[in-house]
Amino acid sequence: MTTRTDLLRQLRTRSPDTGLARGFYTDEHIYELDLELIFYREWLFAAHTAELPKTGSYLALQVGAYPIVLVRAADGVIRAFVNMCRHRGQRLCAAQRGTAHKLVCPYHQWTYELDGRLFAARQMGAGFDRSQFGLKRVHCETLEGYVFICLGAEAPDFAPTREQLTPYLAPHRLAQARVAFESTIIEEGNWKLVWENNRECYHCAVNHPELARTYPDTPTVTSVSGAAEDPALLEHWRRCEQAGLRSTFQLSEEGHMRTARMPLLSGAVSYTSSGQPAVRRRLSDAIAPHANIGALLAFHYPSSWNHVLGDHAISFRVLPLGPRRTQLTTKWLVHQDAVEGSDYDLEDLTRVWLATNEQDRRIVHENQVGVDSPAYEPGPFAFPHEGGVSQFLDWYCRRMQMRLREGQQELTDVA
Repeated sequence: MTTRTDLLRQLRTRSPDTGLARGFYTDEHIYELDLELIFYREWLFAAHTAELPKTGSYLALQVGAYPIVLVRAADGVIRAFVNMCRHRGQRLCAAQRGTAHKLVCPYHQWTYELDGRLFAARQMGAGFDRSQFGLKRVHCETLEGYVFICLGAEAPDFAPTREQLTPYLAPHRLAQARVAFESTIIEEGNWKLVWENNRECYHCAVNHPELARTYPDTPTVTSVSGAAEDPALLEHWRRCEQAGLRSTFQLSEEGHMRTARMPLLSGAVSYTSSGQPAVRRRLSDAIAPHANIGALLAFHYPSSWNHVLGDHAISFRVLPLGPRRTQLTTKWLVHQDAVEGSDYDLEDLTRVWLATNEQDRRIVHENQVGVDSPAYEPGPFAFPHEGGVSQFLDWYCRRMQMRLREGQQELTDVA
């Protein structure tokens, strides 16, 4: 078993020019620490506000060992709770989504208000205090159509996320959009391999023929450096900023967020075989219909990357299921009044990324098979193409080191 001290040593001595050692992608103990120190402590993208359209709408998901339910209460606020009855621990909402006036435990019918307060518990005696047995709350924030949660006892400051993402997302009015299609696949690989594959396009031209028709594989678009020296990008940003769209490249101080509006290839305006719009009804009337704005590319470690275009948006949510298994959920958002069959063809809307996701699923699986070998040694990155991979791993290693040191300090303080 990898000890925390040994893991700290590996993190401190790793080479920034290569991937991580084999155990980071295979070891059960490191996987559990990834959950404990990353996924249970960071802000995670959970859902879109459009998926909770009215009072009583709920959506359930699983994050590691935590069953979570999101609920829109009567005051319009979306809240998050541990999806567990306070009586004997029964899961409250087994369905992935639905609508309820109150949340009722199917086991013994303990009943909760939509804001988490315990409303009724049968035959618990005169001394029972309902106020002490409300649902366990989970930190929850909404931002321009996105719902974020944090499972930690204390959540990191959400202000930097709000400050960076809001000006880029606001013009697209995703809070008024709807989910036209959702796809969930299981990638048979460690969650970090899923992210590493996403953070470079060194592999795109050969492996993603559908995406390669419209998406550039140049490092200044896909990586985290050099964009400010690319004349084509500078011109694209100038035109978009003149149209009132925040566009220039921004990498957050902690490295967990990147936002930039990037042009597509050869005048393409959307991810379709033709490069033409997939949806006639644009997401927002605030964006001129003739404006070729490309795609807003945004990632938020450890759980989401996003592509937001003029006609639709695509979100990707990453949740680890085991040392070698990762769930990827993709959602396509369109204007809330866009009509399937009239304003868009669902196959045309989803074709490129369904194909790309399936191709990436195979890539990640084969990557994991190779990494599983005792002979595996991480090779050198191809800079600048794989600069984004290096940046992701730098972020991961910094966060793990920080949290491991915090744990050591807490043990010292207790002793």
